[in-house]
Amino acid sequence: MYYKLYIDSVFILQMTSNLYLLLLAGKILGCTATHQRICLGAAAGAVLTCVFLLIPAGAVGVRLLVGAVPVSVCMLRITFRIKPGKSLIHGSLVMAGCGFFSGSVMIWILNCFRTILNGRSSMIMTLVSGYAAYRILKKIIKGLQRKKAECAWVVTVYVPDLQQRIRIKAFLDTGNQLADPVSGAPVCVISRKLASAMRSCFKAEKYHAIPFQSVGRESGILHAYELPELTIEDQGRRIRKEQVILAVCDTHIFEDSICQMILHPRLLED
Repeated sequence: MYYKLYIDSVFILQMTSNLYLLLLAGKILGCTATHQRICLGAAAGAVLTCVFLLIPAGAVGVRLLVGAVPVSVCMLRITFRIKPGKSLIHGSLVMAGCGFFSGSVMIWILNCFRTILNGRSSMIMTLVSGYAAYRILKKIIKGLQRKKAECAWVVTVYVPDLQQRIRIKAFLDTGNQLADPVSGAPVCVISRKLASAMRSCFKAEKYHAIPFQSVGRESGILHAYELPELTIEDQGRRIRKEQVILAVCDTHIFEDSICQMILHPRLLED
């Protein structure tokens, strides 16, 4: 049995799918890239897929399966510039998972319209089903990330004067860009209640004045102090940071919350 493949159609469909997969993978991995790099990575993946299809050896399915790993690695390297290693392997697995889910949704949609698919309408419906799968998976990812962000982190702060550690529930605010104006070091925010319990940690010589801007208040100054040590724990992973700056929030934003700290995203970088 022989199949007739139109390489231009394969390229368009593959590049579109790659765009969706890269956007989803970036959201899951927390990686960012310019539109140009995303398009370049998607195009490179489409070209490589076409190359594997044109190799005159073995079954088409086997060639695509063998080429899946190098294609995904190439796209991730070009788009997000992920260095070789565990991160790249993890990214490839994430893309594979997104591709499996998206493909399943696309097949279900296409099966619903199989009686009207022919010629040009077949390609259009494939593109539409791919976009629908992307939107569905994006919404699911956003919901899961929002749920995880709610008090998903446990922070341990060492109090030298008390010779003990305080465990704090915190949530991650990816929009927190608060930084020390002099050193550029990231700044976390804690409640007044927590600050009272940690007062012995705050030394006058480690004081920082942190300017900020927020909704409902044009500008202001947060009183902050530098801690000698802070450890972040998450699902068995421990990230130890030294000389961490904590700013005290002078409003009641934390009073009714079980989370008493807002983590700066840069502190989660190994």
